[in-house]
Amino acid sequence: MSTEIYYFSGTGNSLFIAKELQKRIPGSNLIPIASLMNKKVVQTKGKTVGFVFPVHALTIPIAVKKFIRKVDFGSSEYLFAIATRQGTIFRGFNKIDQLLNKKNKHLDSHFILNMYSNDSRHNGFKVPPQSDILSLERVALEKLDFIQDVIKNKMVNREIDSGYTSGFSYHPIINYLLERLILSSMAISEYIGGVNYFYSDSRCSGCGVCEKVCLSKKIKMCDRKPVWQKNVLCYMCFACLNYCPKKSVQIKSIPGVKSFTKENDRYPHPYATFIDISSQKEK
Repeated sequence: MSTEIYYFSGTGNSLFIAKELQKRIPGSNLIPIASLMNKKVVQTKGKTVGFVFPVHALTIPIAVKKFIRKVDFGSSEYLFAIATRQGTIFRGFNKIDQLLNKKNKHLDSHFILNMYSNDSRHNGFKVPPQSDILSLERVALEKLDFIQDVIKNKMVNREIDSGYTSGFSYHPIINYLLERLILSSMAISEYIGGVNYFYSDSRCSGCGVCEKVCLSKKIKMCDRKPVWQKNVLCYMCFACLNYCPKKSVQIKSIPGVKSFTKENDRYPHPYATFIDISSQKEK
């Protein structure tokens, strides 16, 4: 097997990109990271190995970090990473290199693709019409044509993040401190079980979709109500929030971040069903 593409996707953006990349690289194998999280060691088989994932709080998802720590990259000769994001600054490729350096490896190429956000906490969040989504994806797919050439030819391409559309607009020192605060909070959350600010309101019908799409298996249905188990790590993928058919899954407001999920809509990728997301857990 020449190319392995490991992916993590909460609401479908990264899954869409991973599938499109697989189409462009004949013989490549698509492997969900969530299906391997219970393994102590993951042995790669491909000479080319890549990761596709969404940006979480300016960096890589907790699940991707934990996954890379357990991978034996003995077969790999070329490593790449593709991050999908709404437009925020991304500081995660250096983190991946730090993890890989411990295994005497490094990223040969990395790329960022802008997609639509699935974070409906923010005031005024709206799901764009499908025409807007397709317009943005056309740009992403054009870049993916370039990415496939880089990967096929094993070229070095470590692009600088200059295409972000939303960043902090304060004094540079304050911007830096805010970034460090967010990145530190993300690092700490891994060791305290992730976040515990999800809940379901009275609209819950007990259908169990949230349990099915929960990639960390944190959600357990009890008496037809979802329970977010505090002793299970949350991957913060927002699948439970965005795939609930009744929009009953909500996020609590936390100090400094008010949540507007009760008023706002939800964004699952238009081509990704809850079965596509939940099947990531299957081996």
